[in-house]
Formats: sequence, C-alpha cells, structure tokens
Amino acid sequence: MNLAPDILMRPLLLLPLAFLPGCERHEAVPAVPPVVVEVPVAGPVIGPDDLLDSVVRISTTQQAWDPAEPWQKNNPGQRRALGAIVGDQLVLTTSEMAADATYIEFESSDGKRLAPAKVIAVDYEANLALLGPQSEEDAKFFEGTEPLEIAEPPKPGDALEIVQLETNGTPLVTSGNIQSIDVVSNFLPGQYFLTYEVKASMQSSANSFSLPVMRGDKLAGILTSYNSKDQISDVTATDIVSRFVKEAADGEYSGFPSLGIAITRTEDLNFRLWLKLPEDDGGLYISSVRPGSAAEKAGLKKGDVIVSIDGHTIDRLGYFDDPHYGRLYWSHLVRGAKASGDKAVFGILRDGQPQEVEAVLDRLEESDQLVPAYTFGQAPSYLVKGGLIFQELTRPLLQSFGKEWQSRAPLKLLDVYENPEKYESRARRVVFLANVIPTPATVGYEPLRNLIVNRVNGKEIKDMATLIEAFDTPSEDGMHRIEFEDEKFSVYLDETISTAVDEQLIQRGLNRLSRAEN
Repeated sequence: MNLAPDILMRPLLLLPLAFLPGCERHEAVPAVPPVVVEVPVAGPVIGPDDLLDSVVRISTTQQAWDPAEPWQKNNPGQRRALGAIVGDQLVLTTSEMAADATYIEFESSDGKRLAPAKVIAVDYEANLALLGPQSEEDAKFFEGTEPLEIAEPPKPGDALEIVQLETNGTPLVTSGNIQSIDVVSNFLPGQYFLTYEVKASMQSSANSFSLPVMRGDKLAGILTSYNSKDQISDVTATDIVSRFVKEAADGEYSGFPSLGIAITRTEDLNFRLWLKLPEDDGGLYISSVRPGSAAEKAGLKKGDVIVSIDGHTIDRLGYFDDPHYGRLYWSHLVRGAKASGDKAVFGILRDGQPQEVEAVLDRLEESDQLVPAYTFGQAPSYLVKGGLIFQELTRPLLQSFGKEWQSRAPLKLLDVYENPEKYESRARRVVFLANVIPTPATVGYEPLRNLIVNRVNGKEIKDMATLIEAFDTPSEDGMHRIEFEDEKFSVYLDETISTAVDEQLIQRGLNRLSRAEN
C-alpha cells in the first residue's frame, strides 16, 4: 500500500518566511544548518499486536466549493489515514482529514467494525483534528480499545517508530531517528509549528494521509508528510500534539495563539546603526502590527525591536536557544510554548531604549480577517445580479488562478491580500466583480472582471451582505449604479431587465442567486 500521492509529493517546507499569522509582509529567513544525526536506515518490522487496540483507520469523503462558480461544489474525493486513540472515544489525526469533509468513518484495524465519526475539534493551522463517534450507539466501536499516553518530548537523535497497517491488519513499525527539529509549515502556507524531521525507510502499505508516531509505547507525534526519495518524514512535535489534545478533549478548543506582527531581520549593519542597536545584540524589527491583535493590545509598535521573549534572547536572524531542543525560531515561543490566554514578556528596544512589554496572547480568528487564508467547511459568499457575478476575496479564490497565482492573479487583488492594512478601515471583506455572464442586462460589460466594488446606489460596500442590501434600492429611474475602487467609470444595471435575467438563470439551473453567510 502506498502513502497517498499528496503525501509523497508534498515538499518539506522548512521555515522560509519570517511571520506569525496576521502579519502583512513575509520575509525569507536564511536556513540555519540543523543538527544532523547520521544513522543506519532500517526497514519496517512487524509491530506488537497490542498496537491494534490503540489505532483506527479513518476514511473521509471531502467536497469543497468551487471558487470559480461559488453556487456549486467540486467533485467529491476520498482520503484514508491511520489515527491514534488518545482518550475516551477520541482519535487524533491531521486536519487534512477533516477539511471540507461530508462524511467521516472509523474502521477497526481488522476491518470488521465500522462507525460514523464526527469532528470534536480541528486546528487547520496546526494541522491537527480530534474525532469522536457520531452517536452513543456508535461509541460501542471503542469497546476493547486502549488509549495511548503522550510521550515525553524527544531530543535530536532519539529514535521514533512510525506505525502503519497492512491491508490484512498486520501492524508495521518503522524505526527512524530525529535528524533535526525546526519550526515548519506542512499544510497551510505561512502556518509554522514545531516539527521533527525523521529519517526512516517507509514500506508501502495501505493508502494513508497521516500516521501515528511512537516513542516506545507512547504517542510522540503525527506524521504529516513523507519524502520517499530522501526517506524523510515530517512529524508534528510532541509538544504541539500534547497541547492540542489537552485543550481539545472537552470540545471547547480556542486554538494556538498568535501575536499579529510582521518582522524584519536585523543582520544588516547599516540597518542596525539606524536602529541604534548595540553591536552584540540581536533583535527583530517590527515592521507592522495588525489592528486588534495581541501585539497592538499590549502596546507593541511598528519600529520596536524585539530582543527577548520570556527571557530568551532573540538573535538577529530570529532564533533562540531552547533548553531542550537547541536552536529554534522565535515563533515557537508564541505558537508552541503558549496557549491562548497565556502571557508573554517581550524585551524590546524603542528608540534605542530598553523596555519590557507584557502581552496576553490570543487567537486571530481567520473568519475575522479581511482576506481569509482558508475557508474549509464554509460556503462562499456571492451575488449574481443580471449576469454580473460578485464575490468576496479569499486566498482560495486567489489560488484558483493556478499554481503561479502569486504572479498571475490580478495585481489589485494581490495588493489587498499582501497589504490588508490599507483596506481594513473601509471594509470587513473585499467584494469584487469576478466575472460577467453575457445577458441582455450586461451588454457592453462582458470584458469587465476583477474590479473591487466601492459603492452601489451610493451605499458603501463592507461585505457581501451590504452589497445584496444595496441592490434592494435602485434609483428612481430604476437603474443600479455600481462604483469601483480606483476606477474612473461606473456600471449601470437596469433593475427590470436584470430581474428578468435572474429569473431565467434560476430556470436554467442556477440553484440560488446569492449567499452571504460569512
């Protein structure tokens, strides 16, 4: 059985960006040579039978919305994974298994028992999900199972065991050593969490999107990707898994916190002189602070230089010395070592003078962002009016422009995504004219697309709900006036003609003309 192609081909993304969620600009961080432990690579062996009492197969059917035609969904797909039982009727897996899932099912290791499952808690940023049985009747599936305890965090060079199941239910265990430990993004771009890089020669078994990773008889992490060429696995670290399980087990999960700043390294000599930084000091320059973030609430400002966090000295590349793991990137002190509601003390230089700022860390909810980076399980907001198609801007929508979307997507929309602070004071969401269906109401407007909407009938557009409301009140002559951002023209839409077109679109199979649920 082969690991899923997405796993085999997904590149190992070592930290290329200097940011925390909510940051506006992302700057590349030079790779720091990891501590590499060279060890012989052995193949898998048959594991102990008692492992079968602590793992379950997971199957999901997933169906995402079509970003180009937001009134319909894409074709469904399926994924399989091997989950770890980590509590009373609780199964740990990756959030990739829960993303846009329409049905989730547990299967016993011997394939004889099945049970519908539901999501108890999910963190798409950390790529973790906790699943449970759909009903009390389904909970019988867990009779005779044995939850795994969470291991103590390992160190570089320690051995871990990756667990697989063959099709016939035979457990396979592949031993590998931790080559390096770093803060890595493995699912959503720009979301970095502590990860072990494990050297192990995996054998093809049953298709699996993720696998449990053990340290002795305890759970040490979750495998999130495997590079068969280099025989390297990315494993979500014990610290992250332990905190997620602890906080998610009761079903009320607040998520890993974020700070809400963008930073710039301070290794450039002239930059350091301008900042009045002592020659021997490190530090990270705060280039922007997201409104409403924990950083802003604490009083951190653009121009501050972070020199320490909770007493850990931050060097000019953004790294600190962790007493257990060694050299790690600073974001772990916020997104791994802390929970939402915890406090962190930042040593800063402001105008060359040392100060301390205490911040209460919280979570920047993606649903509150001007341009959401992910929208799993959420139906997109849109409006079709007379053949004009309006949508709210999201990263998934930008990604629909193809693999090279960061250069192929319209510049104006990319500017909104990369510089949200320029637009946040004006709108909750950015609404734009995405496309035009040729109809009697849109004659002459067919080439128009990707234009940000500013006003409709004199009303400012804050999100899709305000756009839909604005179209309820045409002018006295029965015309709608649509004004665009930074454009020198307006579009006029006849209410009578556009309403007739809308009725025809419904008759021809469009299931609904609008949605504003975000």
